[in-house]
Amino acid sequence: MSLKDPNVVSPKKKKRVAIVIANPAVSTTTQWPVGFWWSELTHPYYVLEEAGYEVEIFSPDGGKCEADGMSDPRDPSGYSASDLISMGFIATPRLAARVEKTKPVSEIDVAAFDAILVAGGQAPMFTFEKATALHEKFAKFYEAGKIAVALCHGVAILRYAKLSNGEHLAKGKTVTGFANVEEDFADNAVWQMKALPEGKHLMPWRIEDELKKIGANYIQAGLWRGYAVRDGNLITGQQNFSGEETARLLVETLGR
Repeated sequence: MSLKDPNVVSPKKKKRVAIVIANPAVSTTTQWPVGFWWSELTHPYYVLEEAGYEVEIFSPDGGKCEADGMSDPRDPSGYSASDLISMGFIATPRLAARVEKTKPVSEIDVAAFDAILVAGGQAPMFTFEKATALHEKFAKFYEAGKIAVALCHGVAILRYAKLSNGEHLAKGKTVTGFANVEEDFADNAVWQMKALPEGKHLMPWRIEDELKKIGANYIQAGLWRGYAVRDGNLITGQQNFSGEETARLLVETLGR
């Protein structure tokens, strides 16, 4: 019997998601190396794979990506020491290799994917302004009726992504992202470390402030609470503790 025979039952086509992580950069405020945040890649990746989805990893420029140090479970700070999902990803060679050689965002075929998910970390705040291919791809997913997702500082993409009519994609949408109260917490931490003069900010601008400026309805769930919100085919997650919530909302939206 041929596989083309209509009587043969074929498995349902798997959903496909393009996850975008940031390329390495240097913070203009601290001069520290910055990158993507491990849990914002690994936690969504885990949820999506468990749901039977196919996931590919991209970055604006392609090539090897580096994570923010404190997001690594092995970091001496111990900040992410309990992140066993990220540790499992890092310790699995076939998965870790995906971060070593990412494809450039320009190679994403929108027609071949059901959703795009832009992860955060510190680097997006310093690099996404010039990531024009990412601005365009994100808007194309949205305008094609596919699911466009951004998480934590990855929500920086909404400062730049515009629709074909020239308006900001996020205008009039209910969204979340890294909150001012969380930026204040991070600022206080670096002041105590003497890494920045008191009164100077860790980030060059703030997600909450900029989203409000472009006419978005910004909401948040409080300091470090896992939270994600959907408005039509736009999904946003608040911060690095929201990766699972964000991915589960994506699965709930797309189905299995």
